Amino acid sequence: MFSQLGSTLFCSYAVMDDFVKSGHGEWEDPDVKTRCRILWRKPEQLASDIYEWAIANGYISSVCTLYELHSGDDVHGMSFQGADEELLRRALSILEDQGRCTMFKGETSQEDGIKFF
Repeated sequence: MFSQLGSTLFCSYAVMDDFVKSGHGEWEDPDVKTRCRILWRKPEQLASDIYEWAIANGYISSVCTLYELHSGDDVHGMSFQGADEELLRRALSILEDQGRCTMFKGETSQEDGIKFF
């Protein structure tokens, strides 16, 4: 029984490690590798999706909130709808590094704003 459990754990680790190597996963505890976050889309892909959405919906030179990007009516069916806030922020950071947006603080994290360029 123990060898089956060890074999199963090794297989699970191998699968998670493949997700991490492909960019579709990340260890939440990289030192011990017991928890892995599986990513539906890579942050770079989400960044691209968000920017395409901003263009298609007239948000270039306009502002929206993080809440609108996460749960607004305009994002229904988009790959980033309902995404983890940290993942959304990472994608927006990529866009910010590319000069495509800037983020600024609101009163709460959900009220943080994003202006697209």
